[in-house]
Amino acid sequence: MVFGRRSVCGTNDPLHLLDSHLAGLSGRAARSAADGSRRTTSPSEQEDRDAYSGIGRSIANQYAKRGARVCVVGRNFDKLAEVSAECWRLRDPNIQEIDITPVNQLKPNDPIIALEADFADAMQMDRVKSVLKMAWGGVDTVVVTAGVSSLMPLLEVAGVHSPGEEPTVEGVQRTLDVSNAALRGNFSGPLVSAVALIPLLESSSRSPAIALLSSVAAIVPAPTRSLYAATKGASLLLYQSLAIEHPRIQFTYIFPSTVEGDFRASAVDRGPVRESNPNKHGLKREYVARRCIESIDVKERNVFLPYLFGRVGHLLYWVAPSIVERFARKKYKFTAA
Repeated sequence: MVFGRRSVCGTNDPLHLLDSHLAGLSGRAARSAADGSRRTTSPSEQEDRDAYSGIGRSIANQYAKRGARVCVVGRNFDKLAEVSAECWRLRDPNIQEIDITPVNQLKPNDPIIALEADFADAMQMDRVKSVLKMAWGGVDTVVVTAGVSSLMPLLEVAGVHSPGEEPTVEGVQRTLDVSNAALRGNFSGPLVSAVALIPLLESSSRSPAIALLSSVAAIVPAPTRSLYAATKGASLLLYQSLAIEHPRIQFTYIFPSTVEGDFRASAVDRGPVRESNPNKHGLKREYVARRCIESIDVKERNVFLPYLFGRVGHLLYWVAPSIVERFARKKYKFTAA
């Protein structure tokens, strides 16, 4: 998760907070690289697309490199320390190891903060909010990059592999357990972050913003991704509704297609990767991170990556759904029984 805040204490640097627990970012981010006027926060994913190694990490690094203040929040202490040290050095290449503030510690006017926290935990997010208020006086931008993957057809999660086969009670329960895990990473985390941080955004920022790193799967259905699509779609509709309820806040939604990296390695259903190697054919994480930051800077509402794939696929589904469904089966190498 990444949080950002307008500069305080007489500086012009934007402040940013990155949470790498589940896969999201939330914070006050600078609206533009030039004005240095915003603070950014981002809730990160579980272990899939997180601030430790995925898009969240790239966003934190890019903000730090351009002089922003960054706070990294996540559950893995060692990885938090890695990302925090990277951000310190990108912001100040001459910094000495002894001057890097350790994880879970805070010094006055620190430009980089690292906190252990779970962005789906209400008490822990309340603590993060308190640190933001104490350190920066508030937050300007929240960038939520949370997301956990699922890779199996839904009935296979329940242990059903052939026509006519019925699931056992244990299989149905396993499906429910996997669904709850997907909900925690893809919906509950963004929910808790929004409830905890929207009041702080509205009370402390002259130009508050929230960016949700969603997925094309949230707007175009795909086989083997039913739980992922459903939970990502739920968080998208949640934030779209919040945009109506809180018109002072600028909401941005990013819809990337397949992204390089090991996002699928820790799928909640432990299913196999079916599509072509994402590290060869997927979008580059640095590119997605850069577009996230740019979209916040210029107040874009919907960002499709790549544009034609996401936008055309979304519109085509409502006009000719069978074409999109046929393409989705091919992409994910899925054959219905």
